[in-house]
Order: sequence, then structure tokens, then C-alpha cells
Amino acid sequence: MKVKSIMNKVFITDPDITLKKAAKIMSDKDIGSLVLVKRKNVVGILTERDIIKNVSKINKKVSTVMTKDLVFTNVNEKIENAARIMANNKIKRILVMEKEKLVGIVTATDLVAHTDILNEDLIL
Repeated sequence: MKVKSIMNKVFITDPDITLKKAAKIMSDKDIGSLVLVKRKNVVGILTERDIIKNVSKINKKVSTVMTKDLVFTNVNEKIENAARIMANNKIKRILVMEKEKLVGIVTATDLVAHTDILNEDLIL
């Protein structure tokens, strides 16, 4: 099974918004992360954990706490390979690209939801 079959819509915003505004967006959309884009370039990701760890900086810009070391995969990558990449990088989210364009995100939760498929693919 390929990544494109389990990926989710990715929500993007500007890295110059405040953590408070980012938290509001994430709460309203019931999502665990925002991808930060500046001039059509992906520059970072902000997670719930980032907000919790920096709650005392709630009025600071997202760019001051976002994760800048991003990990990507391709829509046609097998999900077991994406899972390995995530495990090797100790991350819970991987950004999905197609033809150099951000098209989605896969989370650890998505992988857990497809554990039966992962197990079959890893055995074969």
C-alpha cells in the first residue's frame, strides 16, 4: 500500500503568526499540527507538543519554536518505508510530496490505524 492511500490533508499557515493563533487554528480544525510555509516554501512544522512546551511564550511567533528539520516522503512510497523513515528519525509526522509540491501528511496514528497492512507488507 502506498502513502497516498493513508495520507491526510495538510493545513498550512504563515510562520509569523503567534503560538496563540496557531493553537486556536489547531483547536478549531481538530488537528495536531500545522505546516508553515513562507513564499511557497515549506519552512517548518508546529505540533501540539511544541505549543505545550512553549506555553509561556504563547504570544511569540511560531517561527521561534517550530521544527525546521523536516522529513519528507513521496506519495508513491510504500507505507512500510514511510514507517521506517519515521522510526529512524524519531518523528510522529512525515510530510508527503508529489512533484515537489506538499500534498499531505502521514502521522503515527495513521500508521497504527493500518497496522494490519504494515504487518503483512513487512512479512512479505
